[in-house]
Amino acid sequence: MPGSQRQTTLRFLAAPMEGNQKGRVEGGTVLAWIDKAGYAEAVAWSGRYCVTAYVGNVRFKRPVLVGELVEVHAHVVHTGRSSMHIVCTVSSGDPSTGELDITCQCLMIFVATDGNGTSVEVPTFEPSDDWEREQQQTAIRRIEGRKAIEQDMAEQIYTDQTASHRHTLRFLAKPTDVNWGGKVHGGIAMEWIDQAAGLVAETWHQGPAIAVFAGGVRFYRPIQIGHLVEVEARLIHTGHSSMHVSVHVRSGDPMQGKMELTTHCLMVLVALDESGTRKHWVRPWNPTLPEDLALQAHAKRLIDIRSDLARVAPRTVPSYPA
Repeated sequence: MPGSQRQTTLRFLAAPMEGNQKGRVEGGTVLAWIDKAGYAEAVAWSGRYCVTAYVGNVRFKRPVLVGELVEVHAHVVHTGRSSMHIVCTVSSGDPSTGELDITCQCLMIFVATDGNGTSVEVPTFEPSDDWEREQQQTAIRRIEGRKAIEQDMAEQIYTDQTASHRHTLRFLAKPTDVNWGGKVHGGIAMEWIDQAAGLVAETWHQGPAIAVFAGGVRFYRPIQIGHLVEVEARLIHTGHSSMHVSVHVRSGDPMQGKMELTTHCLMVLVALDESGTRKHWVRPWNPTLPEDLALQAHAKRLIDIRSDLARVAPRTVPSYPA
């Protein structure tokens, strides 16, 4: 019954085809798992077809290794009129012991629709224990922080007046990318974002890099199967070992030639040494053009906002059912 299933857990083994040459699962694949679990919980709670609206503050604490047992747990913690705020936690570990460590945790927002793009009301969530009460308050407090991130991201200008390091991927959305509503699902888009950001980071660093953060992932409109997709990633700031990459996803009918923004987010990747095991110094990006300087300042503001959000981020994990 809608409004009765408060949590969903997916369990599976990380397959060899999901790993990279080091035997680690890429961050984009983990984001796709999160999207699937969150979608399953949103549909179960609302009884409706749902779309991903926002993914915030995804911090990757440790990589998932091929062959590990993976649990992706999604738990609704707050609702609006048509929105559902869902805490998603990914844990993994040796299947022979069953001991799992948290890989990442984030807050996602889904919106229930009538299947034609119009939002519909969802059952109201009422917390039933201390953990749910804590998480609901966290979700409410983070609404203002999320608005600040969205506003700052929306105010930025991206043109060709740049000397930044950037790459653009172009391809057609395939039928295998489709979700249950006939559109490209958010998890696939996040995999594309991770790939493009990784390309920028690794070619700038000229070595391996790993995603440690994804934030401000805002979904504006769905991507249709058969549409031309353009994923543009651009370096906007570097730290001692980190690279901040802004990614825009655009899509449109290739026959019409008009591309519209579908998704925008910021990825932070850390440079690794040649063994791929330790953080490595990354050469600094020192912008001089006005647009590049403005985007570097933007990246620094987002760091400050994320620091404030971290103080109210989910701090505990519920006891999962056996």
